[in-house]
Amino acid sequence: MECRQCASPLARPGDYCLVCRTANADTVVLELDRDRARVTTLLDEEVLGSRVVTTTPEPDGTERELTELRNFAGLVADEVRRKRPEEVYATGDREVLRAVRRQLHHEFYRIEGEEPVQQVLERRGEPPLEVVEASVAEKLGGTHSTLIGGRAGRRALEVVAGHPHVKKIVPGPIDASGSGARGGVRAKATRADDNGNVRLLLRDGSSVQENRVVTTAGDREMGERVRADLNDALVAADLQE
Repeated sequence: MECRQCASPLARPGDYCLVCRTANADTVVLELDRDRARVTTLLDEEVLGSRVVTTTPEPDGTERELTELRNFAGLVADEVRRKRPEEVYATGDREVLRAVRRQLHHEFYRIEGEEPVQQVLERRGEPPLEVVEASVAEKLGGTHSTLIGGRAGRRALEVVAGHPHVKKIVPGPIDASGSGARGGVRAKATRADDNGNVRLLLRDGSSVQENRVVTTAGDREMGERVRADLNDALVAADLQE
């Protein structure tokens, strides 16, 4: 494949051109299994190509397993960096997804179900969600109400507030009538409502707090996509199993 701007040869389809500084792809779709990853490159409505990266997993819990997973994620991340895409969609093994995400600065969108590449192509006609440029502090503005979990509870709200499609977080009342549970603070984004907003449940022992998360999604379907992204971010922050 040649660069669409200067016609310089590209090593792989969709690679960013280092000669004229032109992007030749706008989207990457990652299909992640524990031992195999498919990286598909898109430009507008066209699939430019796919590349498969494989690994041989080491026994769980060993130091070699951690190194192997990190190296595998690094190879996948390198494929994304070569493209410099505007968007990255990912599906599959959460452990691998988290490992890849740690090595990239791109915004990730979670996608579920079969035929993920086709799903991404079908979304092309949909208007993109508004990105909120406000700082985390501004999104948490006025949230000096009591939060359960101390610093960990505050960190969970900061993780959620850091999402580009979250406008504001409104803390709710605390219910301390539940049964005690171990494991420290846990957080979970629950099912979106008809307006695309979600609830963030914070649990700390017997206490539960429901916080309203206002998003830029305009309906339940788009809100569910934001909810999935939030839960992935909470898992990566070790605030959710």
